[in-house]
Amino acid sequence: MPRAVKFSRYGGPEVLEVVEVPRPKAGPGEVLVRVVVAGVNPGEAGIRQGVFADMWPAVFPEGQGNDFAGWVAELGDGVSEFAVGDEVIGYLPRRAQADCVVSPADVLAPKPADISWEAAAPLSAVGVTAWAAVDAVEPTAGDTLVVSGAAGGVGSLAVQLARLRGAHVIGTAGPHNAEFLRSLGVVPVEHGPGLADRLKAAAPDGIDAFVDTFGQGNVDIAIALGVAPHRINTLADGRAVARYGVRSRAQEDVFTPQLVAELAELVSKGQLTVPISQVYPLEQVQEAYRQVQRRHTRGKIVLSLVPPDERPALAAALRTP
Repeated sequence: MPRAVKFSRYGGPEVLEVVEVPRPKAGPGEVLVRVVVAGVNPGEAGIRQGVFADMWPAVFPEGQGNDFAGWVAELGDGVSEFAVGDEVIGYLPRRAQADCVVSPADVLAPKPADISWEAAAPLSAVGVTAWAAVDAVEPTAGDTLVVSGAAGGVGSLAVQLARLRGAHVIGTAGPHNAEFLRSLGVVPVEHGPGLADRLKAAAPDGIDAFVDTFGQGNVDIAIALGVAPHRINTLADGRAVARYGVRSRAQEDVFTPQLVAELAELVSKGQLTVPISQVYPLEQVQEAYRQVQRRHTRGKIVLSLVPPDERPALAAALRTP
């Protein structure tokens, strides 16, 4: 039977279980997807802990995971845009960490065959989030833009998307990530006490825009350094939105399958890299979340639901009539 990640009470990673579930069936306008890789994101931990219970209450046993990539395994009535065996990228809140998921066909994006499953799966979540945050501050050629948490899942994509728009990018992170940021064409600045002074030194002519992926006072620093509120976007500081009127655009504000497809095309062309720090098997989902909640991840953590050595045979079996 297919497996899925479930939790039956709010709590830490220890409440997560991998359980057997009935195989779902695609209805009209839907497709069944055999998931190959699913993402692991910090916000999902908050939902599981009950932090957002007022907005998104759990229905126990609750599923987990949002972003995924896999093969189309079954077509519902009326679906003509995909065929069985097609590789797709999707987004299904609190359902993605499962062997089989049912998705509306019109929210799936095609996965280019020449990008890895690990790189494809996060694009519908952190990829779209990074695009939303960068687009919100409208960088143009010659602008100086700062990204906080620049080595993380969202930050590492945001810095690249900003550079594609011609911006000069400064990224804040721990010193152990300095060389990694340089490899992305980013000027690294160590976060922590004294950050404002270090940013002034790195940008003596001033900072035009600021993308905050980390919180912890980064918006306060951006305001103090003279960045206009409408050119600051935060993904982690709701109080700063109310205090200063800064922006807070994220994935849910801009998601379309067309945008996911555009990001996938950038990866295919070598213009965007999706750094993957660790790949865990589904059975180690608890450890994957322990790692992501430490907030020291370089790039993305993902779950592999089909081991790499089994993927060619399974893909061939799906495509065989």
